[in-house]
Amino acid sequence: MSFRIIGTGSYVPEKVVTNFDLAEVIDTSDEWIKQRVGISERHISTDESAAEMGYKAALNALEMSNVKPEELDLIIVASISNDTICPTAAGTIQKLLGAKCPAFDVNSACSGFLFAIDTAAGFFARGKVKKALVVGSERMSRIIDWNDRGTCVIFGDGAGAAVLEEGDGYLESKIATYGGDDVIKIPSGTDASPYYNKETEAAHVFMDGQETFKFAVNTITSEIQEITEKAGLSVDDIKYVVPHQANIRIIQFASKRLGLPMEKFFVNIEKYGNTSAASIPMALDELNRTGDLKRGDIIAMTAFGGGLSSATCIIKW
Repeated sequence: MSFRIIGTGSYVPEKVVTNFDLAEVIDTSDEWIKQRVGISERHISTDESAAEMGYKAALNALEMSNVKPEELDLIIVASISNDTICPTAAGTIQKLLGAKCPAFDVNSACSGFLFAIDTAAGFFARGKVKKALVVGSERMSRIIDWNDRGTCVIFGDGAGAAVLEEGDGYLESKIATYGGDDVIKIPSGTDASPYYNKETEAAHVFMDGQETFKFAVNTITSEIQEITEKAGLSVDDIKYVVPHQANIRIIQFASKRLGLPMEKFFVNIEKYGNTSAASIPMALDELNRTGDLKRGDIIAMTAFGGGLSSATCIIKW
């Protein structure tokens, strides 16, 4: 027994920051940003935490699925940018919804939502749950160095969610971790211990863009090829690929390597930027609401991020 997705939802804060807005405060331009990452604008929270945004995305997903909060058996939230370590983002969302089920967070950076989906699959496989809510929610603007044009132009805030129920839609998956902080690192910030002598770093995203690019293209292509084969499918059977929205050129390179047309890759990075763990559920919800997804369609979701981590799954809609 696995699950099927019966509802999706997303939410972005009202404030939009365009490339032109950023060009007024840092050394960059609309053309420079578009050419390198494919982003035109991003949404930035002014008064909502990651958990509060996740709650609003969850409401939209529950409404679509016609599921009430009290029917949920599990809530898993992927986030690296919640305002508090405790309570967890999941715990806050549970309280705001009025749900009574277990709720916890997972952290695998931009791969987090797919790690959370795979975790939920284990609960379904053991017969422990009948309905679950999985959320990816990020306030990346909280942990960005706004003086670093290499990172501040890339990220945005937002949330996405999916409601799962028992079914046969989760066909195959792979999650992986390649530990290290040499490519992507986000320190936890200042240390309050008077006994700790090691110098601490600011809680900002540090990223080697070139190494991230190579890692992303290689993992997307190899993992999609690997798990489609394990599922008894070919890449040509895939109706849509929903990739992590980090860089349009990464997606274009992966498209060429896989021999799949860009039309099969759902892309919305130009409007939202990189929203980390919220990226895939936001894109999935937008694709779902176009009406183009039909029951039985084969969908690949694939992500890469800090850790380093990667995750890919094949689902039957």
